[in-house]
Amino acid sequence: MEMTNINIRTETMVKAQAQTLFTELGLDMTTAINMFLRQAVREQALPFRARIGDEYEATLRASLAEMEAGASGYSLDEFSAMLDKAMERGAAQRA
Repeated sequence: MEMTNINIRTETMVKAQAQTLFTELGLDMTTAINMFLRQAVREQALPFRARIGDEYEATLRASLAEMEAGASGYSLDEFSAMLDKAMERGAAQRA
């Protein structure tokens, strides 16, 4: 199967919290994102409830605008490596 990279941008805290959750579930970020994408394709819908007026609507619209404007980001591998380093630093600080 041919693979490709996806570049995404998210808030630092959201990234760290997601990584912690996925690690606790025995997943890495790549696997979790692939699960999301496959479920969306399978259902032909977002795999969660989304509605107009939701508190995250403004963030979603801003993210879409950045994407359409060609905002650069990181490859998933780069993103994962940065997250791993951040988690290591956090673990070292807690120790």
